[in-house]
Amino acid sequence: MISFPVPRTTGLDMNDFWTDILNFAKDTTNRVGNRHLRDFGQVQGSEKADGTLVTQADRWADQEIRDAIASHFPSHGVLSEEASHQFPESEWCWIIDPLDGTTNFTRGIPLWGVSLGLLYQGTPVFGYIHFAPVQQSFHGFWLGKSELKGVENGAFLNGRPIHSSQDSPSQNHFFNLCARSTSVMKQPFPCKIRMLGVASYNFLATANGVTLGGVEATPKIWDFAGAWVIIHAAGAVWVPLDSQTIFPLEVGQDYGQRSFPTLVAARPELVSVFKPLVEFLGDKASRM
Repeated sequence: MISFPVPRTTGLDMNDFWTDILNFAKDTTNRVGNRHLRDFGQVQGSEKADGTLVTQADRWADQEIRDAIASHFPSHGVLSEEASHQFPESEWCWIIDPLDGTTNFTRGIPLWGVSLGLLYQGTPVFGYIHFAPVQQSFHGFWLGKSELKGVENGAFLNGRPIHSSQDSPSQNHFFNLCARSTSVMKQPFPCKIRMLGVASYNFLATANGVTLGGVEATPKIWDFAGAWVIIHAAGAVWVPLDSQTIFPLEVGQDYGQRSFPTLVAARPELVSVFKPLVEFLGDKASRM
């Protein structure tokens, strides 16, 4: 295990640092999202080895974001869906999904986004996810047990604070599934089911109080690095469905093929309601 150095931010004005981070994420994701809107429904996808689609829009956005980070934060590392999957030896590292919801994007369904997560010593502390078609931008700070200062923990949608729901499950409440978790519908479920086709939005709907929970059977690290922060900051609960420890990420580890089956719940009391219905997905994912 490689130890990280003493933070290079020591002595800097951390309030200005976080303001710079937020403005950079907002400007970059808006610029990329606007370009995606021009290509929306107009590009064809090709299938990658894992069965997911990739388009020229994904590749362009990936390079655009990596170039922007290199220019604005030259000491920061990058792990991205379409380029390097190896976690670098960097105190600060951005994890980027240049187009979350590529299948929706290619088929003309107006729900897809651009996701950025900023990790400090291997653990996410900031997330920003912009959904251009619906003009929704989520961001959050969650400093956890780090010694970082200069900003309060919090989750936001279009600049307004958000919190997870305190409601009890009913057939007038929602729970999100992914395409690989539909087998849960074979059993009675305490909420109505929805499938959105975008991993990050699946999670963020719980942070925003729209759903009481959600599950993703095979998300990759870029699917949730940004959303993980916002989930915690909004008061929701993140529950791994297998025994893998997620954070801190390990320097030199390749995360390209590693999945992290996950349940999110609006509050701790709902974990015992939802987990028995979905926990088998962790075993199923480990065999894929």
